[in-house]
Amino acid sequence: MKNPLFYRFSQFIAFLMGARVFVALLLTFALYVSTFFLFNQEESLRSFVFDFNVHGIIFCCILSILAGGIINQFYDREKDQVIKPFRTRVQNFLKQKYFLYAYIALNVISLGIAGILSMRVFFFFLVYQFLMWFYSHKLSKLLIINNLTFVSLSLYPFFGMLFYYKTFSMQIFLMSIFIFLMLLIIDVVKDTLTKNADKIFGYYTIPNYFSSLGSRSVIVILLILAQVSSGLIILNMGLNSIMSYYFAASILIQILSVFLVLNQTKYSKFINLNMLRIWIFVGIISMLANGIHQHYSF
Repeated sequence: MKNPLFYRFSQFIAFLMGARVFVALLLTFALYVSTFFLFNQEESLRSFVFDFNVHGIIFCCILSILAGGIINQFYDREKDQVIKPFRTRVQNFLKQKYFLYAYIALNVISLGIAGILSMRVFFFFLVYQFLMWFYSHKLSKLLIINNLTFVSLSLYPFFGMLFYYKTFSMQIFLMSIFIFLMLLIIDVVKDTLTKNADKIFGYYTIPNYFSSLGSRSVIVILLILAQVSSGLIILNMGLNSIMSYYFAASILIQILSVFLVLNQTKYSKFINLNMLRIWIFVGIISMLANGIHQHYSF
C-alpha cells in the first residue's frame, strides 16, 4: 500500500525537477545581483526595493523560466531516460499532463502580470515564451543553432533588464561577450558527455556531428576567445576591483579548461563541465561582493 504522504512528497519533488526550480532560483539570484549592481547605475537601494516594475519583470522571468524547464523536459523525456535515469524515475511520480497544465498556467500568469506592467513587457515575454517552446520543439535538434539558441535564451532576461535601464557601456558589452562565450563552452562540453544519447535520439550536436578532434578544436577556440574577452575586460576596467580579479583568475581557469579538453577521458570532461559551472556562480558572487564594496565601503 502506498504511503500517501510519501507519494505527495515525491510528486512535489518531481515537479521541482521537471520545472528545474533550482536553476530558476540561481537565475533569479543572478538577475537581482546584475540588475542592481551592474545595470542600475542611478537608483538607490531604497528606490530599487520599491521599484515594483523591476520586481514584476523579474517575477515574470521566473515564471517563464519555470515554464521553459517544463516544456524542455517534455520534449527531451526520451533522451533524459537514458542520460538522467534517476530524475526521470522521480518525475514519473507526476503525470505528464500535470506538467503541461503547469506549463500553461505559468505562462498565462506571466503574461497576465506582464500585460499589467506594459504592452512592451507583454510582447517581450510573449516572444520569450514562444522562443523557448520553439527551441524545445525544433531548434534543440539543429546543429550549432541549438547551442546558440540555448545560450541566447539563457541571457534573454538579462538583456531585457539591460534595455529597461538603458545602461550601455563598453564594459557591459565585453562582459556580455564573456558570459555568452562561457555559457556556450559549457553547453558544448555538456554535449560531449551526452554524445551517444544525442545521436540515438536525433540531436545534431557538435560532438556527434564532427570528429573528436574537430569538437575539441571548437571548444579550444571558444576558450581562447573567452581568454581574449577576459583580457579586454581587464584592460577596460583596470586591475583594481573584485570583478577585475575575477576576470584575471578566469584566464587561468580557461587555460586549465584547455588542458582538460585535450585530456580525452570522460572523467576530465565531467570535471571541466562542473568547474566551468562553478566558475559562473563564482562570477555572480564576485559581482555581488564588488557591488557591495563599491556602494557601501567607507
